[in-house]
Amino acid sequence: MAKHLIIRGRVQGVGYRASMVDEATRRSVTGWVRNRRDGAVEAVVDGDPTAVAAIIDWAKAGPPGARVTDVSVAETDDGGYADFDWRPTV
Repeated sequence: MAKHLIIRGRVQGVGYRASMVDEATRRSVTGWVRNRRDGAVEAVVDGDPTAVAAIIDWAKAGPPGARVTDVSVAETDDGGYADFDWRPTV
């Protein structure tokens, strides 16, 4: 099950991406995360439905220092990754 996330709020410069990589790896979720030039963080999370739901719940709070105001979640066919990567800003 793969989901595309857009996370908004104070989510850049607070370790959000690194923390998401750690959380996804801990839960055996694959995909990627990156900053966007509009100030949001974007991610694709793929894996067991329970683990993906847990990552989405984590994304709504993020790491200490983050102030998440919105997480949009959409279905995606973009899945099948070997691990969880940190991608360059777009």
